[in-house]
Amino acid sequence: MEALAGNTFYFDFEVAVLEFLQKIFGESAVNIVSLFSAFGEEIVLILIMGFFYWGCDKKLGRYIAKCILLGIVINPMIKNIFLRRRPYFDNPQIKCLRPLDKSADLYDIAAQGYSFPSAHSANGVTAYGAIAKYKKNKIFTAIAVIVPLLVGLSRMTVGVHYPTDVAFGWLMGLAIVLIVDIAEKKIPEEKKWIADIILFAVCCVGFFYCKTDDYYTCVGLFGGFLLAQEFDRRVVNFRSTQKPLRVILRVIGGVVVFYAFTVLLKLPFSKEFLASGTFPAFLVRFFRYFVAAFMSLGVYPMLYAKCDKFWKEEA
Repeated sequence: MEALAGNTFYFDFEVAVLEFLQKIFGESAVNIVSLFSAFGEEIVLILIMGFFYWGCDKKLGRYIAKCILLGIVINPMIKNIFLRRRPYFDNPQIKCLRPLDKSADLYDIAAQGYSFPSAHSANGVTAYGAIAKYKKNKIFTAIAVIVPLLVGLSRMTVGVHYPTDVAFGWLMGLAIVLIVDIAEKKIPEEKKWIADIILFAVCCVGFFYCKTDDYYTCVGLFGGFLLAQEFDRRVVNFRSTQKPLRVILRVIGGVVVFYAFTVLLKLPFSKEFLASGTFPAFLVRFFRYFVAAFMSLGVYPMLYAKCDKFWKEEA
């Protein structure tokens, strides 16, 4: 087991809140509550982005993707500064009921990650908040409030985040949605690529101090997305579709392409090297996810024009 590392800091009321939540829900109810965490997890976010970007509304998909991906890059950048240990590390009365990595030791901080801020809480706000901000619909607005609240509650109930982790995650997510919204409206279309380069350069500051896999994964995804976005503007310019079957097939194809490249690009390297936590291993991770994002979001949609012709011929 890796020796415990990181910093311990919390308010007494936070531990009391976690104890209270675990007591009133009980382990059986906690299992149900913890399912809300899924609304802020990677696969769900990819499906949400994919549904809009690959499918029915590319413009909204880009907006959602920028909010989500910016959030998941900033989160580990902050975590690697504060290095806050999870609640159950220092408070034995708090049980960890949903570890980040179920295959690893609960006290392996490299596998279970740091606590501040809560990525799931931030993801809930950036994903559902972006949709609500774009659509300006009462139903989406209600979802954008209720889902992040449930996600945050679940992260505290399962014992992996303090209330301040969750609260900061919510605020960070809200700030990102507002900033991206203002930038999208104020920056002329022909100059957005310059703003994207500057934004990506700021996100790359983490290369100088971040020592966790999640940062290099996320900054790779963000970089690949930004390049794919510009590639689509200049080369592909694919069209969205309102046909349900086509949307489903596009999303399935995009997910397959994405995961295929993440797997294929790690085949030349040993498991020991990839898990070594060295800077070269981090660079490989960055490159894998950069290429996977670019290929699935930028190159893969080039097939849509041919597929659309097939659909018309079939009709």
